[in-house]
Amino acid sequence: MRIAIASDHAAFDLKANLREYLIEQGHEVADLGPETADRVDYPDFGYKLASVVADGTAEYGVALCGSGIGISIAVNRDPACRCALISEPLSAALAREHNDANVIAMGARLTGEDMAKACLDAFFSTEFGGGRHSGRVEKLSNPTF
Repeated sequence: MRIAIASDHAAFDLKANLREYLIEQGHEVADLGPETADRVDYPDFGYKLASVVADGTAEYGVALCGSGIGISIAVNRDPACRCALISEPLSAALAREHNDANVIAMGARLTGEDMAKACLDAFFSTEFGGGRHSGRVEKLSNPTF
């Protein structure tokens, strides 16, 4: 799989570890930054990640910040992205199966490295269930307010 990964400064170390883990699993990984642990603004990296998932450069994204909340909000500004903030494997699997999530978000201050790896495994090994979920997912990208 082609996976893009991005973080803010709070999740810099977790991003580096998860990037290496994904590469070890055989995935092609694009690290969108940041390149150092110096303070940055998570929306900048969330938008960058969203753009490469939306244009198909990456099939999936991994978005990380201190809590996972801010960067997931930034990614979800793009209607082509369905970013799920998760903290354990069941939610990761359900995000794929029910919501066809194409980006997973986690918080480095809330989710340890081993749990984050377990979440990635669940996310990337689960297929979208389709069926009754398809119409709902379509509405996520085409809202009718």
